[in-house]
Amino acid sequence: MKTIHLLFLTLFSVSVIAQTKLTKKQISELPNTIENQFVKTYSKASTYQEYKMIKRTDFRTFEKSVLDSVQILRKEIVTRQETINNQTKSIDDLNNKINGLTEELNESQGKEDNMSLLGANISKTSYNLTLWSLIAILTLVMLFFIFKFKSSNVVTKQAKRNLEEIEQEFETHRKKSIEKEQKLRRQLQDEINKQRGV
Repeated sequence: MKTIHLLFLTLFSVSVIAQTKLTKKQISELPNTIENQFVKTYSKASTYQEYKMIKRTDFRTFEKSVLDSVQILRKEIVTRQETINNQTKSIDDLNNKINGLTEELNESQGKEDNMSLLGANISKTSYNLTLWSLIAILTLVMLFFIFKFKSSNVVTKQAKRNLEEIEQEFETHRKKSIEKEQKLRRQLQDEINKQRGV
C-alpha cells in the first residue's frame, strides 16, 4: 500500500509541475494515461487556500488506475524472475554437461592412440579435436546464458533499488503530510474556538 501511495504522489506531483494552462475542453480530450489523469484530477479539484481538494469518486477512479499500473509492474517482475530461474536451470544443465564431457575426455586420454568410434578406428588427435570443438560450442552457449542471466539480474537489482528509494520518499512525504494535517486541524480548532467565543 505504501508503494501505491508513493507512486500516486510521485505521479501526481510530476504531472502538476508539468501541467500547463489548458482549457477544460483540452483537458477532457487528453488521452487516458496516468499522467493525464493527474492533470484531469487536478483540474477538477476545488481549491481551499493553497490546497487542492479532490472528490472521493475522482480519487477512487484515479486510485484504481494507479493500482492497475502497479499490478502490471508486479506481473512484469514475476515474469522476469521466472526468466532468471529458467536461465539458472539452463546454466546448471550446461555445467553438468560440461562436467560429463570432461570426465569422458579424461577416460579417453588413458586409452591408446587409436580408438574405435562407431566401429571405425580414428586417431586420438582427431578424437580430441572433435571433443574440444563440442566443448567450445557448449562453453559459448553457457557464456551466452551467463550473460543473459547477469543482465537480467542487473535489471532486477535496479528495480529493487528504485523501489526502496520510492518507499523512502513516500515515508518522508507521509510524515510531512501528517504534520500539515495536524497543523490544519489546530488552525480549524482555533477558528472554532474563536467563533464560539464571539
